[in-house]
Amino acid sequence: MLVSQRLTGARARAPLLATLLQAWCRHGRTTSSYSAFSEPSRVRALVYGNHGDPAKVIQLKNLELTAVEGSDVHVRMLAAPINPSDINMIQGNYGLLPKLPAVGGNEGVGEVVAVGSSVSRLKPGDWVIPANAGLGTWRTEAVFSEEALIGVPKDIPLQSAATLGVNPCTAYRMLVDFEQLQPGDSVIQNASNSGVGQAVIQIASALRLKTINVVRDRPDIKKLTDRLKDLGANYVLTEEELRMPETKTIFKDLPLPRLALNCVGGKSSTELLRHLAPGGTMVTYGGMAKQPVTASVSLLIFKDLKLRGFWLSQWKKNHGPDEFKELILTLCNLIHQGQLTAPSCSEVPLQDYQQALEASMKPFVSSKQILTM
Repeated sequence: MLVSQRLTGARARAPLLATLLQAWCRHGRTTSSYSAFSEPSRVRALVYGNHGDPAKVIQLKNLELTAVEGSDVHVRMLAAPINPSDINMIQGNYGLLPKLPAVGGNEGVGEVVAVGSSVSRLKPGDWVIPANAGLGTWRTEAVFSEEALIGVPKDIPLQSAATLGVNPCTAYRMLVDFEQLQPGDSVIQNASNSGVGQAVIQIASALRLKTINVVRDRPDIKKLTDRLKDLGANYVLTEEELRMPETKTIFKDLPLPRLALNCVGGKSSTELLRHLAPGGTMVTYGGMAKQPVTASVSLLIFKDLKLRGFWLSQWKKNHGPDEFKELILTLCNLIHQGQLTAPSCSEVPLQDYQQALEASMKPFVSSKQILTM
């Protein structure tokens, strides 16, 4: 009778064991094939529900992580910079504004944790950056669609990967797209210590172009000048020095620039125009002075100067994802060859975001704030 009871109990437990075994097998196959399951975790993010002063509207909040499905990719963010465009977007002064509430940050690098069943280009362990602005990178992790991400090599420095998708791309396109420059030609730019400015110096050097770099005067101008020259700058001048007659002596050693890159506006942009070669182009990609670009009629008529604008988001719309991926690979090659490094950076833990936001909006701060997760 004891044997009979044992057999009866075993038969009763058999369906339960079979069900558990089937569930385990299903889970095991999905994990093995797609890595679509990942441990639940606490997601922290910098969120704003209204436009305004970033120090007042940004809050550190906990968010729920959505389930990973077909074309989804679970990403653990590693580092994300604070760029001027991020600040402008939060303030509501940008050409692209996400639906509110929104997570801040347009740039950064993350590591793939898990992928959905229809994801083909990415796998767990890959590094990824946003394909477009507005993704919301100031968070510890998130689930994005595969098409919202671009894979990047893991053998480049973390800070280079985190700052790859905006400033170096802008610098490269402006140097290549507007004038057919040849080795030995010169370029003049303002805001030369900005992220774009530092990338312009390095990429121009790789293309064997000469750069005239204009910065605002400051107490540590010698230190800044040395740092920019270490990056490959040929000349570094303050705004005041650019207005002096003695500046003309520079052009005894190099041709007048055919390309000017303007991120400031106001008087600074007018000075760039004055030093352009006839038929040259000034490209405006920012307006830090919050003043209009002023061009004299005589310069436009007698020197036939051209005024253009550049916005990377619009370039992406015009050229598509494949060309953007090709651009990223070109820049990664420059990084591998030691010809392009990240701007001077200060890493700040996500929870200390107020400190990072404050530093990013201070004048004369040359170090880019990088939020680490």
